[in-house]
Amino acid sequence: MRNLYIIPDKNKIEESLTISRKYGAYFEYNDFFEPSVLDDKKKKEELIRFYKQLDRDRSMDTLHGAFYDVTIHSSDSKIRKVSELRVRQSMEIAQKLGIRGVIFHTNIIPNFKVKCYMDGWVEQNTRFYKELLHEYPGIFVFMENMFDNEPDVLMQLADNMKDEKYFGVCFDYAHAAISPTPVSEWIRKLAPYIKHMHINDNDLKVDLHQAVGSGKIDYGEYARLLKEYGVETSVLVEIRGVQEQQVSLEYMKEKVIYPFVGEGNG
Repeated sequence: MRNLYIIPDKNKIEESLTISRKYGAYFEYNDFFEPSVLDDKKKKEELIRFYKQLDRDRSMDTLHGAFYDVTIHSSDSKIRKVSELRVRQSMEIAQKLGIRGVIFHTNIIPNFKVKCYMDGWVEQNTRFYKELLHEYPGIFVFMENMFDNEPDVLMQLADNMKDEKYFGVCFDYAHAAISPTPVSEWIRKLAPYIKHMHINDNDLKVDLHQAVGSGKIDYGEYARLLKEYGVETSVLVEIRGVQEQQVSLEYMKEKVIYPFVGEGNG
């Protein structure tokens, strides 16, 4: 699958629809992860109705799920309970919208390198997401690397979930690029499990969400690594603002950056 995704701007929806049609891009909704939306039933339902009334097929769209302070792996049962509630709220929104899947973050404390913490993260997330997939059949769950230092723990979770058709890794290339682990190592270990990707640009220090081509990420290496490890998946150009999206997509098209595919790239 080589599908392209953009983040729709509700306030400039006609421009978002124009970009979507021009590039054949699906939507990845970023309107629903705020606690203020999740706690406001009226606002939430209005947003759902707004996107449902647009004249377009939503079946391949995705949704960024709740992630602020979401710690499924917490040893505090009260925190865990609220985290599970937020995740289920995200899945219910996806169900109402009739979309393909939901992206969640690992939310690991990256420098808390205590074995029991990392093991607990894998165990708790494996248990919970196996249950969740059976509660919401037919909706993908994509687990995204946040500011993890290395891919190993996410790889363990993905391996535990390998028999779950609707579970996969959402590989955030820009997050990996600012980690202390080479991007090549991330892709080598996660390639069999990647079912969705996020890309944007940065200065290799901070997660800036710049337009593709405006920062320091080597997108020649990006193309080479995807080809070397056989990664063929959907890609969100994770940038807000229709103008910056347009700049990114034109750059990617000109340079034939995946998922734009041409001679010598895929």
